[in-house]
Amino acid sequence: MTDTSPAERVEQLTAEVTRHNRLYYELDAPEITDAEYDALFRELLDLEERFPELARPDSPTKRVGGRPLDKFSQVRHRTPMLSLENAFEEGDIGDFDDRIKRFLGLPATEAIPYVCEPKMDGVAVELIFEGGFFSLGSTRGDGFVGEDVTENLKTVRDIPLRLSGETPPDLLTVRGEVYLPLAPFRKFNTEREEAGEPPFANPRNAAAGSLRQLDSRITAKRPLHIFCYAPAEVEGIEFGSQSDFLTRVQLLGVPVNPLARKVSGVSEVVAYYQEMMERRDDLDYEIDGVVVKVDPFSMQRDLGEKSRSPRWAIAWKFPPRQATTVVEDIVPQVGRTGVITPVAHLAPVNVSGVIVSRATLHNWEEMERKDIRKGDTVVVERAGDVIPAVVKVILEKRTGGETPLAIPEQCPECGGTVVRVPGEVAVRCVGLSCPAQIRESLKHFASRRAMDIEGLGEKYLEQLLRLQLIRDVSDIYYLTRADFMQFERMGEKLSENLLNAIENSKKRDLSRFIFALGIRNVGEHTAKLLATAFGSIEHLENATTDELLSVREVGPQVAESISDFFKSEQNKKVIERMLAAGVSPSVEEKRIGGRFTGKTFVFTGALTRFTRDEAKKMVEGEGGHAAGSVSKKTDFVIAGAEAGSKLEKAQQLGVRVLTEDEFLELLK
Repeated sequence: MTDTSPAERVEQLTAEVTRHNRLYYELDAPEITDAEYDALFRELLDLEERFPELARPDSPTKRVGGRPLDKFSQVRHRTPMLSLENAFEEGDIGDFDDRIKRFLGLPATEAIPYVCEPKMDGVAVELIFEGGFFSLGSTRGDGFVGEDVTENLKTVRDIPLRLSGETPPDLLTVRGEVYLPLAPFRKFNTEREEAGEPPFANPRNAAAGSLRQLDSRITAKRPLHIFCYAPAEVEGIEFGSQSDFLTRVQLLGVPVNPLARKVSGVSEVVAYYQEMMERRDDLDYEIDGVVVKVDPFSMQRDLGEKSRSPRWAIAWKFPPRQATTVVEDIVPQVGRTGVITPVAHLAPVNVSGVIVSRATLHNWEEMERKDIRKGDTVVVERAGDVIPAVVKVILEKRTGGETPLAIPEQCPECGGTVVRVPGEVAVRCVGLSCPAQIRESLKHFASRRAMDIEGLGEKYLEQLLRLQLIRDVSDIYYLTRADFMQFERMGEKLSENLLNAIENSKKRDLSRFIFALGIRNVGEHTAKLLATAFGSIEHLENATTDELLSVREVGPQVAESISDFFKSEQNKKVIERMLAAGVSPSVEEKRIGGRFTGKTFVFTGALTRFTRDEAKKMVEGEGGHAAGSVSKKTDFVIAGAEAGSKLEKAQQLGVRVLTEDEFLELLK
């Protein structure tokens, strides 16, 4: 800040953070560490708070979400967002093609140029860019009036806050589909179930729920994506066709589906549809059909629209991924965190090419709402989840012999106590030695995203449990070659590989170790925040509730889960045994045992004794956290010359204010 003005620094940081975002999120090729990125981001955020007039409309800080809204305002679409007519079989596409030729007076033998695109099963939105900047985003609503979800859409990293190119169009309005990829959807639902919250029925519902959050900071935590598929009102640019739009809009930074393709005539439409049917299960997002559009915009204008749909486009839907079968049994299943889930065992049935014999019923509240009983004839569906779900009961098929499954009074695995926490839908076993929880905890602990013990999969863990060689995760680090040689078909080389993998896992990052412990409500992201804040498992174990709450993004529920976990003497013993066996989660040495552990500092005003980056390093070097804004969780505010609103807020909240010299005295 001594060599450049605030305005110049904001420009530098905006460009730099934007570039690193692209390297990380789009190219999967980061050049700097997370800590280095956080430092740049926080510096930009701090400058924008001090000099709000310098904040650019395309600033990457817009991605994190803002203050919660009271409600969404309404937006009237400049041109209606129409729905599409549906086709369900090849003959419907032939009829569609015939209608177009008759309407335009074309010969029956002419091959119409079409563009085919996967029909995304997401949430339709409209994006408006004015002067090259993203200015307004809204939902489809009733096609004429939608809801203003601009702040939430700014958190979708696919959406450019500023269009690419030196001369962007004066006005560009595009329609698109926001979606949640399948892997994050499954993880999200698992976390909701473990937290006692009802899961989303499918990725579309999850995307819709995320997009309609009044608090955009919640939306920012959910990995939403978008593909844009059509222009609306534009000025300063002209598109000659749908294929031209898809090609040129990408150059402006607007994402489109790479599977979209220009074809000629009905036969090529049919071939595309069949190809998408085959590729459907390999995609990382849900599609429920193919959209077929006449390519030239001149032909689209001539064809026009009917009352609610265009004449020039049609949605050819895939056959439903549903089937009818019988619930042969309902079995309670115990998960890693003790949540007991009812699972339907079904008469095997083919659902879109996959034999299904089990379906999740999610929880007892959901099962009771749908009134699913043993012996029922039901409709099952594969819709974005690994385990299919029961959609509904066919009541007409009931004979009177069907029986519901009551909430168990004891754990079906260990006979331990079962509780239902007020305000939650989850039913939990609280038995610390429950074998089902141990089995799932071991799987989680050894998994790739946790301690990544290569080769130690479910098959070997089951044998270790059956042979009573392990009772909890700490026992993994006391296994010997002789233990593994008791396995079926185990050789010297394989046992050596397993032991090496266990040994290598002893030096995993602290954040992965925290995540591997399976603390309720602590996912990978929160584990990283905790590792950064406390620097060692010992410091985290001894943290007070106030210290936990001082960590950004850690609220009362998460803090309570962490405290409860470390209050357990059994959990403490498990961790002690692992540390005694040589498990030493790697952390940056500067964060261990610092005098500022659990303390939050905010720097404001013009600093002369050190730069903000230097101040941040000094704080984090002693285990503290350098924040960008003042709150009741702030411990110290270091005020330089011309300190403004942050100093005033600190004084209002009674936060201790220090000069730069007084801050340096703390370090002596």
